[in-house]
Amino acid sequence: MNKLNEHNGTLIQGHIKIHDPKTGEIFVNKRNAIHYENMSIALAESLANEGQGFINSMVFGTGGTYIDPTGIVTYLTPNSTGTNATLYNQTFSKVVDDRSVSNTDPVRNKIETRHVNGTNYTDILVTCLLDYGEPSGQDAVDNATGTESLYVFDELGLQSYSSSGTGRLLTHVIFHPVQKSLNRLIQIDYTVRIQSLSGFNEV
Repeated sequence: MNKLNEHNGTLIQGHIKIHDPKTGEIFVNKRNAIHYENMSIALAESLANEGQGFINSMVFGTGGTYIDPTGIVTYLTPNSTGTNATLYNQTFSKVVDDRSVSNTDPVRNKIETRHVNGTNYTDILVTCLLDYGEPSGQDAVDNATGTESLYVFDELGLQSYSSSGTGRLLTHVIFHPVQKSLNRLIQIDYTVRIQSLSGFNEV
């Protein structure tokens, strides 16, 4: 007697675009690494309505690359294992959950879901804008010759909300250093696609 054996799963992919919304200049346009263990915890906590697990903030850091004296850039491996994973050197964080009272600009820092009826995937679009005056203490102009500044970013990720304190790192991407300075707007459009994979085989 034939039986139907259902094979299913979930594919999660991420992509970031870092750009200046005023000039149109694109600094980074690439895929990112997913922390599957932390993502599975976050999805379960969200579906179980436990009040945590959802995306809360975008974190930025300066420890993702090493530039030798000749100018050769070495890119470190994204941290995507271990529930306590973090950025290599986090120097800034911004709340992007537009329902949070800690979000000071929910119009330009927000989370949206996008779905087309009949498809088996849904996109989460996270938008984060670093305005002219943030972060505090940045350089006046974007002419840094090294990566010593706290705000020459080369790594970022999405972090979940936790009622007990620091949330879990859900994604991590490493890229060529980009300086945030007073004369420059930087916007990050971060897309996380969640796709259901299913099929039936007779056995």
